[in-house]
Amino acid sequence: MNWTTVLQLALRALWRNKTRAMLTTLGVVIGVGSVIAMLGIGSGAQQRIAAQLASMGTNSLVIRSGSVTRGGVRTGAGGITTLTRDDADAIAELPDVVAVAPSLRDTAQVRYRGTNWGTAIQGVTPDYTIVRSWPLAEGEFITRRHVLGASHVCVLGQTVARELFGLTSPLGESIVIKGMACQVIGVLTEKGATAWGSDQDDAIFAPITTVQRKIKGITHIERIELEASDREASFRLIKEIKRLLRQRHRLREGQPDDFRMYNRAELAETSEESARVFTWLLGSIASVSLLVGGIGIMNIMLVSVTERTHEIGIRMALGARQRDILWQFLLEALVLSTAGGVLGIFLGLGGALAVARFSALPVTVTPVSVLVAFLFAGLVGVFFGLHPARKASQLRPIEALRYE
Repeated sequence: MNWTTVLQLALRALWRNKTRAMLTTLGVVIGVGSVIAMLGIGSGAQQRIAAQLASMGTNSLVIRSGSVTRGGVRTGAGGITTLTRDDADAIAELPDVVAVAPSLRDTAQVRYRGTNWGTAIQGVTPDYTIVRSWPLAEGEFITRRHVLGASHVCVLGQTVARELFGLTSPLGESIVIKGMACQVIGVLTEKGATAWGSDQDDAIFAPITTVQRKIKGITHIERIELEASDREASFRLIKEIKRLLRQRHRLREGQPDDFRMYNRAELAETSEESARVFTWLLGSIASVSLLVGGIGIMNIMLVSVTERTHEIGIRMALGARQRDILWQFLLEALVLSTAGGVLGIFLGLGGALAVARFSALPVTVTPVSVLVAFLFAGLVGVFFGLHPARKASQLRPIEALRYE
C-alpha cells in the first residue's frame, strides 16, 4: 500500500467537497479552541490562588489566643491572655521551625502633618518578614535592638505610605500614633489583598514591645506565626506545639486548649485541589463541543461513503484491497480533525489573549494544554472516522458497482 497515493486520494476527495469539509472541520476548530481557552483560564486562576497563598506563607502555622467563658458568655477568640513571647521563644526551639514571629494588633488614626489615615498597628519582631515572605521596598525592618529598647520606630505598608506621603519617600519622617511620635525606618513591598479581600498593605509595623507597653498597655500577645521547614513538617508541628503550650500553660487533662491553631498548609492544599478540579471541569465542559465536532465528522463521512459507493466498487474491481479503502476514509477523517486541531489552536490562543486583555481574569496557556487538545482532536477523528471507514471497506464490489 502506497501511503502517499492513499493520502493524495483522501485530499482529492475532500477538495471536491471543500465547503462541506470546511463546515465539518469548524466543529473541531471550536472544540479545540474552547478546550485551550478554558484550560488557560483555569490554570491562570490556579496560579493566582497559589500566589495569594504564597503571600501568606504556605508552610506556616498561626496560633491565636483562645476564648473564655464568663457567666455563660463566651468572649470569642482572643479572650484569654495566656499567650506570651516566652511561648514563642519555646516554640522556636522545636525542630523543623525556621522562624517564629509573635505579634499583636491595634487600630489607630495616624497623623502626619495635615494628613491622617485610620489603619492597623502591628507589633512585630524581626522574623516577621521571614514568616510572611514579605521583603522591604526601601529602608530597614524592625531589629532586635528596636525590640529590646521599645524604640519609637515603624515600617509602613504600601497603602499607608501612599495615603500619608503620596509619591515622596517617608524614610526619616515622623508620624504620630496615639500621641506617640514614631520615626519611619522602612517601607514594605506591595503584598496585595488576601484571599478574602482584606488589604495586607494597609498596616503599620512597630516593635512588639513598643505596641505592648506604649500603645496597648498589655504584657501578653495575641498571635504567633511560625514558618516550618516544609509542608509535611507543618503538619507534624501541630501536635508538638499543642503539647508544649498545654504544658507551659499548666492545663490539666480534660481542660480545653486556651489557644487555637491554624495550618495554612491545609488551606493551601484544599485551595490547590479545588483549583485543579475547577480547571479540569472547565476543560471537560469545553471538550463536549469537541465530541460534537467528532459526531459531525462521522455523519459527513457516512454520507460520503453512501455518495461514493459506486466509486468504491470500481476501485475494488481494479484491485484495491479492503485495507486500502479503510485507510483512505480513515485518513480523510484524520485530515479533517487534524486541520481543525491546528486552526483550533490559533482560535484558542486568540481567545485566551482576548480574555486576558479585556477582563480581570488571569489566563495561562501551557504547552501541555495545547498538546492535549490537539491530540484529543486527532483521537476524535480516528474514533469517529473508524465506523464509516469500516463500512466503506466491507462493501461487496458487485453490489457497490450496481449502486446508483
